[in-house]
Amino acid sequence: MAIINPSSNYGTVAIVGVGLIGASLGLALKKAGVVNQVLGVGRSAPNLDQALKMGAIDAAVDLAEATKQADVIVLCMPVAQMRAAFEAIEPHLEPRTMITDAGSTKGDVILAAKEVLGKKACQFVPAHPIAGGAQHGAGAAKADLFEGKQTILCPLQENSPQDTDLIEGFWQSVGSVVKKISCVQHDAIYAAVSHLPHLLSYALMASVVNSEDADQKLGHVGAGFKDFTRIAASSPEMWRDICLGNRTAVLKELDQYLLIVNHMRKLIAENDGSGLEKLFKKASKARQDLDVL
Repeated sequence: MAIINPSSNYGTVAIVGVGLIGASLGLALKKAGVVNQVLGVGRSAPNLDQALKMGAIDAAVDLAEATKQADVIVLCMPVAQMRAAFEAIEPHLEPRTMITDAGSTKGDVILAAKEVLGKKACQFVPAHPIAGGAQHGAGAAKADLFEGKQTILCPLQENSPQDTDLIEGFWQSVGSVVKKISCVQHDAIYAAVSHLPHLLSYALMASVVNSEDADQKLGHVGAGFKDFTRIAASSPEMWRDICLGNRTAVLKELDQYLLIVNHMRKLIAENDGSGLEKLFKKASKARQDLDVL
Protein backbone atom coordinates (compact mmCIF):
# COMPACT_ATOMS: atom_id res chain seq x y z
CA MET A 1 0.00 0.00 0.00
CA ALA A 2 1.25 3.48 -0.82
CA ILE A 3 2.52 5.55 2.11
CA ILE A 4 2.26 9.03 0.58
CA ASN A 5 -0.18 11.47 2.14
CA PRO A 6 -2.34 12.69 -0.77
CA SER A 7 -2.95 16.01 0.96
CA SER A 8 0.73 16.93 1.03
CA ASN A 9 3.39 15.59 -1.31
CA TYR A 10 3.73 12.85 -3.93
CA GLY A 11 7.49 12.54 -3.61
CA THR A 12 9.19 11.45 -6.81
CA VAL A 13 6.88 11.16 -9.80
CA ALA A 14 7.98 9.34 -12.96
CA ILE A 15 6.18 10.35 -16.15
CA VAL A 16 6.53 7.78 -18.92
CA GLY A 17 5.90 9.60 -22.18
CA VAL A 18 6.52 13.36 -22.00
CA GLY A 19 4.36 14.54 -24.86
CA LEU A 20 1.52 17.03 -24.49
CA ILE A 21 -0.15 15.21 -21.58
CA GLY A 22 3.00 14.02 -19.82
CA ALA A 23 4.91 17.31 -20.05
CA SER A 24 1.80 19.28 -19.05
CA LEU A 25 1.41 17.01 -16.04
CA GLY A 26 5.00 17.63 -15.03
CA LEU A 27 4.54 21.39 -15.29
CA ALA A 28 1.26 21.23 -13.37
CA LEU A 29 2.64 19.09 -10.53
CA LYS A 30 5.60 21.41 -10.09
CA LYS A 31 3.40 24.50 -10.25
CA ALA A 32 1.19 22.99 -7.53
CA GLY A 33 4.24 22.26 -5.38
CA VAL A 34 3.18 18.69 -4.63
CA VAL A 35 6.31 16.81 -5.79
CA ASN A 36 9.96 16.60 -4.83
CA GLN A 37 11.11 15.78 -8.35
CA VAL A 38 9.72 14.68 -11.71
CA LEU A 39 11.54 12.06 -13.76
CA GLY A 40 10.90 11.72 -17.48
CA VAL A 41 11.02 8.55 -19.55
CA GLY A 42 10.62 8.58 -23.33
CA ARG A 43 11.71 7.33 -26.73
CA SER A 44 12.66 10.69 -28.23
CA ALA A 45 15.81 12.40 -26.98
CA PRO A 46 14.84 15.78 -28.52
CA ASN A 47 11.42 15.62 -26.84
CA LEU A 48 13.01 14.78 -23.47
CA ASP A 49 15.47 17.66 -23.95
CA GLN A 50 12.54 19.98 -24.65
CA ALA A 51 10.77 18.81 -21.49
CA LEU A 52 13.96 19.42 -19.47
CA LYS A 53 14.41 22.93 -20.88
CA MET A 54 10.78 23.77 -20.10
CA GLY A 55 11.13 22.51 -16.55
CA ALA A 56 8.47 19.83 -17.03
CA ILE A 57 10.93 17.19 -15.78
CA ASP A 58 14.05 17.35 -13.62
CA ALA A 59 15.90 14.43 -15.18
CA ALA A 60 15.56 11.92 -18.02
CA VAL A 61 16.11 8.28 -17.00
CA ASP A 62 15.25 4.83 -18.29
CA LEU A 63 12.09 3.07 -17.14
CA ALA A 64 13.86 0.62 -14.81
CA GLU A 65 15.62 3.43 -12.97
CA ALA A 66 12.43 5.52 -12.85
CA THR A 67 10.52 2.60 -11.33
CA LYS A 68 13.13 2.11 -8.60
CA GLN A 69 13.00 5.80 -7.61
CA ALA A 70 9.34 6.67 -8.10
CA ASP A 71 6.56 7.00 -5.56
CA VAL A 72 4.05 7.49 -8.37
CA ILE A 73 4.43 6.36 -11.99
CA VAL A 74 2.19 7.89 -14.65
CA LEU A 75 1.94 6.17 -18.03
CA CYS A 76 1.30 8.78 -20.73
CA MET A 77 2.24 6.84 -23.84
CA PRO A 78 -0.09 5.45 -26.57
CA VAL A 79 -2.22 2.69 -25.07
CA ALA A 80 -0.75 -0.07 -27.27
CA GLN A 81 2.64 0.53 -25.60
CA MET A 82 1.37 0.08 -22.05
CA ARG A 83 1.73 -3.70 -21.88
CA ALA A 84 5.43 -3.37 -22.68
CA ALA A 85 5.70 -0.66 -20.03
CA PHE A 86 4.09 -2.89 -17.40
CA GLU A 87 6.54 -5.65 -18.36
CA ALA A 88 9.48 -3.31 -17.84
CA ILE A 89 8.08 -1.96 -14.58
CA GLU A 90 7.06 -5.21 -12.89
CA PRO A 91 10.52 -6.57 -11.87
CA HIS A 92 11.44 -3.27 -10.19
CA LEU A 93 8.07 -2.26 -8.71
CA GLU A 94 8.28 -1.56 -4.99
CA PRO A 95 5.23 -2.08 -2.71
CA ARG A 96 5.24 1.66 -1.91
CA THR A 97 4.89 2.72 -5.55
CA MET A 98 1.57 3.54 -7.20
CA ILE A 99 0.87 3.55 -10.94
CA THR A 100 -1.76 5.51 -12.82
CA ASP A 101 -2.17 6.34 -16.49
CA ALA A 102 -3.61 8.85 -18.94
CA GLY A 103 -4.86 6.40 -21.57
CA SER A 104 -8.03 7.08 -23.53
CA THR A 105 -9.11 3.43 -23.38
CA LYS A 106 -9.40 1.44 -20.19
CA GLY A 107 -10.47 -2.16 -20.84
CA ASP A 108 -7.36 -3.10 -22.83
CA VAL A 109 -5.00 -1.30 -20.46
CA ILE A 110 -6.54 -2.93 -17.39
CA LEU A 111 -6.30 -6.37 -19.00
CA ALA A 112 -2.63 -5.79 -19.76
CA ALA A 113 -1.97 -4.60 -16.21
CA LYS A 114 -3.62 -7.61 -14.62
CA GLU A 115 -1.92 -10.10 -16.93
CA VAL A 116 1.55 -8.59 -16.48
CA LEU A 117 1.52 -7.29 -12.92
CA GLY A 118 -0.43 -10.14 -11.35
CA LYS A 119 -0.89 -9.47 -7.63
CA LYS A 120 0.86 -6.12 -8.06
CA ALA A 121 -2.07 -4.90 -10.20
CA CYS A 122 -3.56 -3.56 -6.96
CA GLN A 123 -0.96 -0.79 -7.25
CA PHE A 124 -2.45 0.44 -10.54
CA VAL A 125 -5.37 2.90 -10.48
CA PRO A 126 -6.51 3.52 -14.09
CA ALA A 127 -7.25 7.11 -15.09
CA HIS A 128 -8.14 9.18 -18.14
CA PRO A 129 -7.72 12.97 -17.99
CA ILE A 130 -10.18 14.56 -20.42
CA ALA A 131 -7.71 17.16 -21.58
CA GLY A 132 -5.53 17.56 -24.61
CA GLY A 133 -5.23 19.43 -27.86
CA ALA A 134 -4.62 19.06 -31.54
CA GLN A 135 -0.88 19.58 -31.14
CA HIS A 136 1.35 16.98 -29.57
CA GLY A 137 4.84 16.79 -28.09
CA ALA A 138 6.40 18.49 -25.07
CA GLY A 139 6.54 21.81 -26.90
CA ALA A 140 2.74 22.04 -26.77
CA ALA A 141 2.55 21.47 -23.00
CA LYS A 142 0.69 23.85 -20.68
CA ALA A 143 0.76 23.95 -16.87
CA ASP A 144 -2.98 24.67 -16.74
CA LEU A 145 -4.04 21.91 -19.15
CA PHE A 146 -5.97 19.95 -16.50
CA GLU A 147 -7.54 22.84 -14.61
CA GLY A 148 -11.31 22.47 -14.47
CA LYS A 149 -11.19 19.41 -16.72
CA GLN A 150 -12.54 16.00 -15.81
CA THR A 151 -10.28 13.10 -15.00
CA ILE A 152 -12.06 9.75 -15.02
CA LEU A 153 -10.93 7.07 -12.58
CA CYS A 154 -11.84 3.44 -13.18
CA PRO A 155 -10.70 1.79 -9.94
CA LEU A 156 -10.00 -1.93 -9.87
CA GLN A 157 -11.61 -4.25 -7.34
CA GLU A 158 -8.05 -4.94 -6.19
CA ASN A 159 -7.38 -1.27 -5.32
CA SER A 160 -7.60 -0.35 -1.66
CA PRO A 161 -9.77 2.68 -0.79
CA GLN A 162 -6.64 4.45 0.46
CA ASP A 163 -4.78 3.97 -2.82
CA THR A 164 -7.78 5.06 -4.85
CA ASP A 165 -8.05 8.17 -2.68
CA LEU A 166 -4.35 8.85 -3.17
CA ILE A 167 -4.60 8.79 -6.96
CA GLU A 168 -7.81 10.83 -6.82
CA GLY A 169 -5.91 13.45 -4.81
CA PHE A 170 -3.01 13.26 -7.24
CA TRP A 171 -5.19 14.24 -10.20
CA GLN A 172 -7.08 16.82 -8.15
CA SER A 173 -3.76 18.46 -7.26
CA VAL A 174 -3.33 19.57 -10.89
CA GLY A 175 -6.84 21.03 -11.03
CA SER A 176 -8.83 18.06 -12.34
CA VAL A 177 -12.43 17.35 -11.38
CA VAL A 178 -12.33 13.61 -10.68
CA LYS A 179 -15.22 11.26 -11.48
CA LYS A 180 -15.31 7.48 -10.98
CA ILE A 181 -17.01 5.05 -13.36
CA SER A 182 -16.45 1.46 -14.44
CA CYS A 183 -14.06 0.68 -17.28
CA VAL A 184 -16.95 -0.73 -19.34
CA GLN A 185 -18.92 2.51 -18.93
CA HIS A 186 -15.83 4.53 -19.74
CA ASP A 187 -15.05 2.75 -23.00
CA ALA A 188 -18.68 2.88 -24.17
CA ILE A 189 -19.09 6.58 -23.36
CA TYR A 190 -15.81 7.78 -24.83
CA ALA A 191 -16.24 5.71 -27.98
CA ALA A 192 -19.24 7.97 -28.65
CA VAL A 193 -18.06 11.37 -27.45
CA SER A 194 -14.32 11.24 -28.14
CA HIS A 195 -13.13 8.33 -30.25
CA LEU A 196 -15.84 8.60 -32.94
CA PRO A 197 -15.42 12.40 -33.37
CA HIS A 198 -11.70 11.95 -33.95
CA LEU A 199 -12.35 9.16 -36.42
CA LEU A 200 -14.82 11.34 -38.34
CA SER A 201 -12.45 14.30 -38.35
CA TYR A 202 -9.69 12.15 -39.83
CA ALA A 203 -12.18 10.72 -42.34
CA LEU A 204 -13.34 14.12 -43.59
CA MET A 205 -9.77 15.33 -43.94
CA ALA A 206 -8.82 12.15 -45.82
CA SER A 207 -11.88 12.48 -48.08
CA VAL A 208 -10.97 16.00 -49.16
CA VAL A 209 -7.24 15.32 -49.49
CA ASN A 210 -7.89 12.26 -51.67
CA SER A 211 -10.26 14.05 -54.06
CA GLU A 212 -9.09 15.08 -57.53
CA ASP A 213 -9.54 18.77 -56.81
CA ALA A 214 -8.07 18.66 -53.29
CA ASP A 215 -5.97 21.79 -53.78
CA GLN A 216 -8.98 23.80 -54.88
CA LYS A 217 -11.08 22.61 -51.96
CA LEU A 218 -8.37 23.19 -49.37
CA GLY A 219 -7.76 26.63 -50.83
CA HIS A 220 -11.30 27.66 -49.99
CA VAL A 221 -11.89 26.22 -46.53
CA GLY A 222 -13.62 28.32 -43.92
CA ALA A 223 -13.97 28.30 -40.15
CA GLY A 224 -16.46 25.44 -40.12
CA PHE A 225 -14.12 23.04 -41.90
CA LYS A 226 -11.19 24.11 -39.75
CA ASP A 227 -13.21 23.67 -36.55
CA PHE A 228 -14.44 20.23 -37.57
CA THR A 229 -11.03 18.94 -38.65
CA ARG A 230 -8.92 20.56 -35.92
CA ILE A 231 -8.59 17.28 -34.04
CA ALA A 232 -7.34 15.51 -37.17
CA ALA A 233 -4.01 17.18 -36.39
CA SER A 234 -3.74 14.96 -33.28
CA SER A 235 -1.18 12.18 -32.94
CA PRO A 236 -1.93 9.49 -35.57
CA GLU A 237 -0.13 6.85 -33.51
CA MET A 238 -2.19 7.58 -30.43
CA TRP A 239 -5.51 7.54 -32.25
CA ARG A 240 -4.63 4.38 -34.18
CA ASP A 241 -4.09 2.65 -30.84
CA ILE A 242 -7.28 4.08 -29.33
CA CYS A 243 -9.47 2.93 -32.24
CA LEU A 244 -8.01 -0.57 -32.14
CA GLY A 245 -7.87 -0.77 -28.35
CA ASN A 246 -11.56 0.13 -28.04
CA ARG A 247 -12.51 -1.61 -31.27
CA THR A 248 -15.85 -3.14 -30.21
CA ALA A 249 -17.31 0.06 -28.77
CA VAL A 250 -15.95 2.21 -31.62
CA LEU A 251 -17.48 -0.09 -34.26
CA LYS A 252 -20.83 0.03 -32.47
CA GLU A 253 -20.82 3.84 -32.48
CA LEU A 254 -19.59 3.98 -36.08
CA ASP A 255 -22.41 1.67 -37.20
CA GLN A 256 -24.94 3.90 -35.40
CA TYR A 257 -23.46 6.97 -37.07
CA LEU A 258 -23.59 5.34 -40.51
CA LEU A 259 -27.30 4.65 -39.99
CA ILE A 260 -27.89 8.35 -39.36
CA VAL A 261 -25.74 9.39 -42.33
CA ASN A 262 -27.56 6.97 -44.64
CA HIS A 263 -30.90 8.28 -43.39
CA MET A 264 -29.78 11.84 -44.12
CA ARG A 265 -28.63 10.80 -47.57
CA LYS A 266 -32.05 9.28 -48.22
CA LEU A 267 -33.80 12.48 -47.11
CA ILE A 268 -31.63 14.58 -49.42
CA ALA A 269 -32.06 12.15 -52.36
CA GLU A 270 -35.84 12.26 -51.90
CA ASN A 271 -35.84 16.06 -51.59
CA ASP A 272 -37.46 15.70 -48.16
CA GLY A 273 -36.85 19.15 -46.74
CA SER A 274 -39.21 18.80 -43.79
CA GLY A 275 -37.63 15.50 -42.71
CA LEU A 276 -34.15 16.98 -43.01
CA GLU A 277 -35.12 20.07 -41.03
CA LYS A 278 -36.72 17.94 -38.30
CA LEU A 279 -33.50 15.96 -37.90
CA PHE A 280 -31.41 19.15 -37.92
CA LYS A 281 -33.66 20.83 -35.32
CA LYS A 282 -33.35 17.90 -32.93
CA ALA A 283 -29.55 17.84 -33.28
CA SER A 284 -29.30 21.63 -33.04
CA LYS A 285 -31.37 21.75 -29.84
CA ALA A 286 -29.24 19.04 -28.24
CA ARG A 287 -26.05 20.91 -29.15
CA GLN A 288 -27.37 24.21 -27.78
CA ASP A 289 -28.31 22.48 -24.53
CA LEU A 290 -24.68 21.38 -24.11
CA ASP A 291 -23.63 25.01 -23.70
CA VAL A 292 -25.80 25.48 -20.60
CA LEU A 293 -24.56 22.36 -18.79
